[in-house]
Amino acid sequence: MRAVSIGAVAKATGVKVPTIRYYEDVGLLPVADRTDSNRRTYDAATISRLRFIRHARDLGFAVEAIRQLLDLSDQPDRSCQEVDSIARLHLADIDEKIARLTALRAEVKRMVDDGEHGRVAECRVIEVLGDHTACLHEAH
Repeated sequence: MRAVSIGAVAKATGVKVPTIRYYEDVGLLPVADRTDSNRRTYDAATISRLRFIRHARDLGFAVEAIRQLLDLSDQPDRSCQEVDSIARLHLADIDEKIARLTALRAEVKRMVDDGEHGRVAECRVIEVLGDHTACLHEAH
């Protein structure tokens, strides 16, 4: 495969040009080769790596976790235990976020369902937003 411009890589992967530059700056992508006119070019391996990063980001993995996963993927003979550990930590984080969002949803639904739907002076949403003690959940 011939070298591909950053614009073509962006189009092929769905990753915006500034994001590709950012991934290069933070070391998730190797420093790109440059043409005589100083334009970045990428090879198939880098494009594949960028697709990996994009998919991991879509799944919500943090940049540091992706860095660790990429490092591990470069060592195919290692045990998968560390990869599983990173994924399990991410799954626990997702579960925690879901629990917080579920509590938030319940609280907002209660505010809306209990509301007078009349004048603002009697509005339950305004009342609860103004007085956190009126909430059912403290941690949201």
